[in-house]
Amino acid sequence: MDSPHLLPLLLVAVLAATAPSPATAAVIRLPTGGEARSCAAPPDPAVYDRPVIGIVTHPGDGTYEMRTHGPGSYIAASYVKFVESAGARVVPLVYDEPEERLLEKLSLVNGVLFTGGSQKNGSYFETIKKVFQYVLDRNDAGDPFPLHAECLGFELVSMIVSKDNNILESFHALNQPSTLQFPNYSILEGSVFERFDPDLIKKLSTNCLVMQNHGYGVSPKRVQENDAVSSFFKILTTSPDENGKIYVSTVQAHRYPITCTQWHPEKAIFEWGEPRTPHSEDAVQVTQHFANYFISQARKSLNRPSADKLLNNLIDSHTPRFRTSKSFDEVYNFA
Repeated sequence: MDSPHLLPLLLVAVLAATAPSPATAAVIRLPTGGEARSCAAPPDPAVYDRPVIGIVTHPGDGTYEMRTHGPGSYIAASYVKFVESAGARVVPLVYDEPEERLLEKLSLVNGVLFTGGSQKNGSYFETIKKVFQYVLDRNDAGDPFPLHAECLGFELVSMIVSKDNNILESFHALNQPSTLQFPNYSILEGSVFERFDPDLIKKLSTNCLVMQNHGYGVSPKRVQENDAVSSFFKILTTSPDENGKIYVSTVQAHRYPITCTQWHPEKAIFEWGEPRTPHSEDAVQVTQHFANYFISQARKSLNRPSADKLLNNLIDSHTPRFRTSKSFDEVYNFA
């Protein structure tokens, strides 16, 4: 039997025999044939890489999404994170501030987000109408200015475009994971779904990768019957509620950078309170694609806000509250 004292000596001998000599040791070779290039290339003036999104607050304190509780207004932090995850900052557009203050804040942003919620009338609806018209005016003036509207936001936009406050129907899709069905793949070119891998599109059609949370919506039939809506939007996807009733789940405007979803892209990454919310890698990819697409549209905006004014209005000066809501992990509150 070999002596245990010989083992360390044998190991040293083996390592010495197999180790490369200084002359043959691996060398890291640097590229040749030109000078080192600087990364300080001049930026593309048509692309703004410091985009800012205005998010309209919703009435109440956010303690329960489907009702208005408490004074003031709120923004669920998941919407803020959704925007920030794609490289943008956020300015809160407090719905009941004076109009001149709202316009001042709108002059600082490169796009707008309408959140989910429940309020369909009163001063909140009037603010949504004003901001929606502002979005149209900015685009008509030649400044690309995107809008992303979710759930209630989509419902309100449908009411505004149709000029019919009764265009909505009742659906049963509260806290419901669902699929997205694509009635016409040919119209996806140029839409948010154009950046999706074909396999992910297929999974969206067969797997419940998105989260719904609404009691109202717009049916394909009502879209088709309303000339104003059908000429403004193209239907990208539909979804079934818990009873199999079909509603429009994603639309995109024909002439404007406006995308609306009845579902909630932000929940897959940033909301954990509802156990049925999809958190798979595929669901996360869907969220990130939507966020990236929205902010890519905001990067086309011609607006270059003053840095000083912007810093005084960013949501960063507010602190979200954790675990104060039945519907959201975190909530920003505004008096």
